[in-house]
Order: sequence, then C-alpha cells, then structure tokens
Amino acid sequence: MITSRADVVGSLLRPPWLLKAQQDFASDTITPSAFKAIEDRAVDEAVVLQEEAGLEVVTDGEMRRQSFQSQMTAAVDGFGECPPEAFLWGDWHGGEGVGDMHLERPASLGAIQKLNRRRHLCVEEFSYLRARTTRIPKVTIPSPSLWANFWSPEHSREVYSTLDDFLADVTEILREEVAELVRLGATYIQLDAPHYALLVDPKTRAFYESQGWSLDRWLKQGVEMDNAVMGDFPEVTFGFHL
Repeated sequence: MITSRADVVGSLLRPPWLLKAQQDFASDTITPSAFKAIEDRAVDEAVVLQEEAGLEVVTDGEMRRQSFQSQMTAAVDGFGECPPEAFLWGDWHGGEGVGDMHLERPASLGAIQKLNRRRHLCVEEFSYLRARTTRIPKVTIPSPSLWANFWSPEHSREVYSTLDDFLADVTEILREEVAELVRLGATYIQLDAPHYALLVDPKTRAFYESQGWSLDRWLKQGVEMDNAVMGDFPEVTFGFHL
C-alpha cells in the first residue's frame, strides 16, 4: 500500500497587515510589544490554517523572519549589514502580473567580525508554536554551507582567513541550536538547503565555486557539515528542503 504525507516546507505568505507592521517597527512607529502581539497573531492564524487543512506537522509559517534563513543574522553578531537583497539576490521569474526581477548581490556582503551568538535562533519560535498546537511542531534551520554567501574574500579575510574557518563557526552555532531544540523537546527539525539544487544552474554554481570550493567539495563537505549539525539524535526526525 502506498502512503503519502505532506507538510508545509516552512514559510507561508505573510499577511499584508504583518508586512505593514514590519515596516512600522523598522521605522519606530510602533512599540516592540505591539509588534510582538502582531507577530503572535500571524503565527496563530498560520497554525489554524495548517490544522484546518488536516496537516499532521505544522510550522509557525516563519512569520517572525525576514527570510527563511534570517534568524541566524538576527541572533548572531558579526555578519555586518544584511539588507533584504542579501537573501534575495539573483534572477527571479514570475508569471503574468508579477514579471521578472534581478537583484545584485550587495557589494558589502560578508562577515566582518567573529560570529558571536547573542541568543538562540529558533527557541522562542519553537516554544511559542509548541504551546499552540497538538500537532507535531516542525522547526526549520539553514544548512551550514548555504552561508558561504556571507563570506567574502574582500571583507572577511581579516577575521576568517578562509571559507572553511567561517563555515566551521556557522556549523558550531547551528549544532548548538539543534542540541538546545532537542533538549526542549523538538522531534522534527528541517535543514533548508536549496543551494544544493541550485548548483545545477551554471551561474549559481560559478558563484559558489568562486568562493573557493569545487563542485565536488561543495557536495562532500556540505553534507559533512549537515551531518555535524544533525548530530546523534535518533529520536528526532530530520528533513531537508532542497
């Protein structure tokens, strides 16, 4: 007998009122407590939407994040400036009414200090979600090698002489995050690794290879870092977003 299962990859579309609140918060026109209440409402509605659809696994819709990977830059010092383009650069193609878009990679992008975690990345997200659903709460974290985008030969060499040094610290931060999530009871953790699939695109592959690793090394060493982050937690289901 063939069985199938589906759950949300992580992100859901942010409602317009949340997008407006994000802009208001960035411009200091609403208080942190008011913004938190709006974020909470967005998560609550995302949970209800998934439960009503009959999903066994739910996420918080990543409503508290600027990007699916931005909880790292929000919780860890050392990345320097991270405008939205830091996560979205490249060529985007849309249908009628949307069109195409091209964003350049920010010239200033690149870690400028040793990475220093000020707080956990996803603990608050997980704790809030778990308290509001009887379904399985899924937490999403970025794959370590995805962060090669945030190392720069020009801007990062004084603090990280090689890409390997930089990604070693990224891997350790993510490994500690998984350990804390598991300690708190997380049983389903997803690593977001869309860059693996994008390596088939010549332009994307050329960028990643320009960071200093061959394609074969990207695949081999990237998987090794993923395994280091996941660690030895047999009671936890690990998923991959490719």
